Amino acid sequence: MLSIGIVGLPNVGKSTFFKALTKKKVDISNYPFTTINPNIGVVAVPDKRLEPLAKISNSKKVIPTAIEFYDIAGLVKGAAQGEGLGNKFLANIREADAICEVVRIFENENIVHVHKKIDPVDDISIINTELELADLETKEKREEKQKKNPPASGLPPLQLLTDKKIIYVFNISEKQLKDSWQPDEKLMQVVGGNQWVSLCNTFELALSELPPDEQKILLEEMGLEESGLDILIRKCYEALDLITFLTTGEDETRAWTAKREMFILQAARAIHTDFERLFIRAEVINWQDLLNIGGWSAARQSGKLRTVGRDYIVQDGDVVEIKI
Repeated sequence: MLSIGIVGLPNVGKSTFFKALTKKKVDISNYPFTTINPNIGVVAVPDKRLEPLAKISNSKKVIPTAIEFYDIAGLVKGAAQGEGLGNKFLANIREADAICEVVRIFENENIVHVHKKIDPVDDISIINTELELADLETKEKREEKQKKNPPASGLPPLQLLTDKKIIYVFNISEKQLKDSWQPDEKLMQVVGGNQWVSLCNTFELALSELPPDEQKILLEEMGLEESGLDILIRKCYEALDLITFLTTGEDETRAWTAKREMFILQAARAIHTDFERLFIRAEVINWQDLLNIGGWSAARQSGKLRTVGRDYIVQDGDVVEIKI
């Protein structure tokens, strides 16, 4: 399962963000190091294609694909040297596929910033420096092992933090959300080519606690088409170059994750480990075409299904049936 490590300085709103994301109760308090152990939450990836597909297939279950989020305690300057809760949490980040860096933009005199000022460029610089210092230590340890042990070929690859994709989450106030806040040029230079999203954590938390019909009304009142968290999950997918393909039938309609440009032979392994080994061919149709035709059996009768071999590159929105 795809995993994202949530990082940031203390008191930037990480735990509120995590709670909204996972609807999981975590300790939210106005002081650093509230999060002592990384909280882990499995989040369903929103996908509007699943319900209509399930309807035409009369599926008993609908199963979205998911992302695992790790809420990691606030880093401080000197974390790589053990300051605050230090290296323990840098190790937690190392296990993640990507890093979601929460950056404080909102002003609130009741929530003390660890550096007594709101400066997102400086905050990002501090976090990134700690990641670089942690990587430097990792490299030094590797060099020591190489002196004592066989060549590098016998050692596992380094998991460098600075090699990971970063998705920046700019935590803005509700007023800034209404005013359609955007990062300035200086902040965008720091972000570089990385993905980013701006959202208001307190608004997202309030939104997450409402039933779907009331969520829609609140979003419309704010002039928003979708929640910031839905946008973020999509950005995580984009950052890691992932797509979603689908399966549908009476038992279940389900979404699966694959790497972009992946052969269907490899993607089939997500459905069942034996499918890659036993794969003969697959039937494939775009999800919208399947809906328009009226279902899997109608598509088969109409001759609209494509029969593909192991070298077919699976596309986002493909509905597939693997033949073994």
